[in-house]
Amino acid sequence: MPDMSASASLAMTHLVPLAKELDEDKVTPGVLGFVVFAVMALAVWALMKSMNRHMGRVDFAESEDSGAGKAEATAPEKRG
Repeated sequence: MPDMSASASLAMTHLVPLAKELDEDKVTPGVLGFVVFAVMALAVWALMKSMNRHMGRVDFAESEDSGAGKAEATAPEKRG
């Protein structure tokens, strides 16, 4: 494990000067942040469109024959 900490400290010594070059008052998400946000927005839009299409195919009305028969068949008998 000492090798791992040596490589981590070496990486930190190379990254610290790069971090100093950044202006601390002017940090923005940049192009990559916009691309990630746009892809997520498109994915949500596609999922909502698909859900709307699938919900439109669902038949919420029960037929009278199957609804009454199932309710009586599954209801437990009351003993008194």
